[in-house]
Amino acid sequence: MNENVLEMHNIEKQFNGVPVLKKMNFSLKKGEVHALLGGNGAGKSTLMKILNGVYTKDAGQIRIDGQEADLHSVEDAHKKGIAMIYQEFSLLPAMSVAENIYITREWKKGGLIDDRKNMKKAEELLKWLEIDNIDPRVAVESLDVGYWQMVEIAKALSQDAKILVMDEPTSSLSKTETKALFKVIRQLKEKGISIIYISHRMAEVFEICDRVTILRDGVNVATVESRDTTMEEIIDKMLDAAAKTSFERVERNFEQSGDPVLRVRDFAYGNKLADVSFDLYPGEILGLAGLMGSGRTELVESIFGIRRNWTGDVAMRGEPIKSKKDAMNKGIALVPEDRRQEGLILQHSIKSNFMLPSVRQMRKGFLIDDKKGADISREYIEKLSIKADSIKQMAMLLSGGNQQKIVLGKWLARGPRVLILDEPTIGVDVAAKAEILRIIRQLADEGVAVLMISSELSELVAACDRILVLYNRTVNKELSGREIESEEVLHHAIQGL
Repeated sequence: MNENVLEMHNIEKQFNGVPVLKKMNFSLKKGEVHALLGGNGAGKSTLMKILNGVYTKDAGQIRIDGQEADLHSVEDAHKKGIAMIYQEFSLLPAMSVAENIYITREWKKGGLIDDRKNMKKAEELLKWLEIDNIDPRVAVESLDVGYWQMVEIAKALSQDAKILVMDEPTSSLSKTETKALFKVIRQLKEKGISIIYISHRMAEVFEICDRVTILRDGVNVATVESRDTTMEEIIDKMLDAAAKTSFERVERNFEQSGDPVLRVRDFAYGNKLADVSFDLYPGEILGLAGLMGSGRTELVESIFGIRRNWTGDVAMRGEPIKSKKDAMNKGIALVPEDRRQEGLILQHSIKSNFMLPSVRQMRKGFLIDDKKGADISREYIEKLSIKADSIKQMAMLLSGGNQQKIVLGKWLARGPRVLILDEPTIGVDVAAKAEILRIIRQLADEGVAVLMISSELSELVAACDRILVLYNRTVNKELSGREIESEEVLHHAIQGL
């Protein structure tokens, strides 16, 4: 008896004559959580879109429960029991949980929607999922974001899904919410539901997944049992030699000399921060470490002029910064933590996003110099190795890593003297992280002063010349040189030990 609920054999796909998938093989067992890993352009999204009926394969065979399946649309996939839960929620916040679960498929009575039956069916489904803390009558907007993910799962299973594809399901969840999600995933396994799990968070893969398939350049390079491999082995298979070195600490030739480009003195912000003082020098990569809620983001947003209700002195080359406009004019750029909400206009083209911070510089009389905007866009697409069809492509259609590079590139086009990065690699794959770290080092080598926040201690260790640790409302410790070589030392400092 075949234990696989899904088999994809020799799947091939090309776009504009460029092979994206090359004889790709993938299988999924009944009641299994199977991780699908790979860098930008590895083929993960294309493979899953073929499974979900968004794309049509050029060659190969798909079997579901041993039967060959032709999937030409999302409806075809639903009929075969396949549902995909995307990173961006598809729920309508003002509607109830029950209404969201059965939207467009409502139970009806006499031609009218039977609200009572919809509510009853939603209650039965949530009970079957063993989710007893969601009231199907309440509006989704009243729920914590972790419960939105549960509603998405219920919505998918209401369509009799037996295969769930989860794309970065924990990207917006807290640790507590992630723990609750994993409980539901384990319950789904016990009920025979199979899950394809896409994530950039390696620790999660080992916690929740049974097997791992690693893609690189459109090829399945390995499928292994999670218990039979290590994080290092997975990363080794995902990355080429150049990318691997980006995660290794490289002692730069940077030396503090001359006057600092940015000076912060006696900075205080509400009950978050007090007596914070530091200098940032040209060509330096200065890390900001601290627990969530330590005030890191509040500090950099104040420096950039977004926040106003702070006290102290913040100056560029001795000149005080009074507003966001002032900060930008003096050469400060900020890449925010939430690129989708604060860094990009997802429905706009790559070119439009590149041009936004530099509109004044691109004026030609009363008009915008469209050619200059196009030239800048193409220049930074090449410099940052952004994978896109053209500068007209909408930002929302790019991978997380390429979106982050656009946010970075649009500020680099202004020629900043100080670049502030708030979680620059959040939500991107390992290969994209390696590329972003390489870009950060290159910028510093060119004289740009970098102030970098990251919750990934390995990134701070790999990239920074100095690290300031925020603890108990102030800079509790400064690490430099060999003090930075150990993640353990940094971890203890963050904990206030």
